[in-house]
Amino acid sequence: MPDLLVSLYSTKLAELKQKADDVGASIRPALPPELHLVVNWVRERFSENWASEVAVAFSRQPVACLISVEGGKLLGFACYDTTARGFFGPTGVAPEARGKGIGLALFSACLQTMKSLGHAYAFIGDAGPVDFYAKTAGAIVIPAPDKGIYEGMLRSTPK
Repeated sequence: MPDLLVSLYSTKLAELKQKADDVGASIRPALPPELHLVVNWVRERFSENWASEVAVAFSRQPVACLISVEGGKLLGFACYDTTARGFFGPTGVAPEARGKGIGLALFSACLQTMKSLGHAYAFIGDAGPVDFYAKTAGAIVIPAPDKGIYEGMLRSTPK
C-alpha cells in the first residue's frame, strides 16, 4: 500500500470538517489514565503493532490519540505523530459502529489538531483505503519505489 500526502491548508479540509461536524460523534483527546483501556481495546480489535503505536501516542504531550466515546463506550480512535512526526494513524472504528461517520470525524479532528500544532502536511503511511483519503481530504500518492518507513517492519497477525 502506498504512502499518501495531505495538505493541511487544502480547501478540502474545510469541507471535511463540515461533513465531520454533521456526524455528531463525540470526539475528544484521550486522557493519560485511559491508556490501558484504549491500548487493550486496540489490541483486541486490531493488532499488537497498532496497540504499540497507540501507546506511543499516549507518551506525547499533548496525548496524540483522539477517541470517539458514546455512553461511556469506546467506539473508535485515531492517532498522529506516532511512528514519525507528521504521520496520521493508526485509526480504527469498532465493527458495530462503522458506517456512522465516526472514522470520518476522527480523521478530520486529527488533521485539524495536526494543523493547529504547526504541521503543514500529514503523511498517511501504508494507507489502506486510498480512495477514501483521496476523496475526503485530497490525499495524493507519494511516488516512491519502496514501502517507505514500514519497509522491513516486524508485523503481528491482524485479528
